[in-house]
Amino acid sequence: MTTTTRVTLTCALSAALLTGVAAPAATAAPAGHHHGHPGHSARAIPFTAAEVTAQDDGTYEVTWKAPGVREVAVRANGRTVATGGSTGKVTVSGLPAADRQWFDLVPGRGERLRLADRLIALDGTVNFRDAGGYRTEGGQWVRMGAVYRTDSLDRLTDADLAKLKRLGISVDYDLRTASERASAPDRVPAGARYVVADVLGADSPVFALPTTAAEAAQMMIDGEKTMVSGENAKAAYSTVFSGLVRDADGVLYHCTAGKDRTGWASAALLTALGVPRETVMKDYLASNEYRAEANAAALAAMPAAQAAVYKPMLDVRAEYLNSGFAEVQDAYGSFARYEKKALGLDARELRRLKADLLVG
Repeated sequence: MTTTTRVTLTCALSAALLTGVAAPAATAAPAGHHHGHPGHSARAIPFTAAEVTAQDDGTYEVTWKAPGVREVAVRANGRTVATGGSTGKVTVSGLPAADRQWFDLVPGRGERLRLADRLIALDGTVNFRDAGGYRTEGGQWVRMGAVYRTDSLDRLTDADLAKLKRLGISVDYDLRTASERASAPDRVPAGARYVVADVLGADSPVFALPTTAAEAAQMMIDGEKTMVSGENAKAAYSTVFSGLVRDADGVLYHCTAGKDRTGWASAALLTALGVPRETVMKDYLASNEYRAEANAAALAAMPAAQAAVYKPMLDVRAEYLNSGFAEVQDAYGSFARYEKKALGLDARELRRLKADLLVG
């Protein structure tokens, strides 16, 4: 392993932390600022699926499904940029540069849906993304532009910080251990509140390094359970969720790679909001895509045999997240009881969270 690639094992929850791997420069995607809190309408949002994806050439692919709707207008910057029927896939080009580019999908009947590309392109991160933009089982949508998840923030540039300030980031929940925070302290936008919510804490003894890929994968599976039942984990996630209940706008939470401790935070949030499990899993597994280049660089710096052992610790895998949900069932009996007993969310607070973060 080269001296510039340092992989730290704190425990199974975060077995391979890429504290010495420089984040590759993210492609700057034009984007637009979220213009305040959208109103909550009694009309239903007819879209069953919709997504905005920024392309490398500066264009945007917008896709949607709205059964029963005859026409959908795609609007950006106050003008219609494309139209289609109940199912559509369009490429939009020629939009002016912006921090984030927002699109309104306006159906012929029903409520409009406001979306942007999920990735926030920054020079100092690779896995900074919007936690919203997903449909719930009840047909509402988790609004975008409110809650964000990310990898470490120690490499943010001044331009990155200015961009996050313009995007309205107001609080940063740091899920990392004391040693991680000391070796790679966060950079946060001016005026943003910094909150330590250490998921591992006293639950993070140093383990011997795994010697096989199977051992490494089992460590990740066991570690996910600790994020559900560990005392430090419960306290940390309770801190995050109580903050979300008070004010969910401009919130971000992160660990080092933005995939394990952060992944469970998002999985718990989306599940609490009523997002179906398969969608929660899709969001969790997306870290493999966003971290692909950084992970490949880390593995390439190791001897092949060592890389084979470390790869499961750099991955996110369905069996890892599933072990967390299995622990919820085993330890609490249901996710509703986990919300109350571990996250400290009572019925009133859960209603408030949904009222703030769901539209439609």
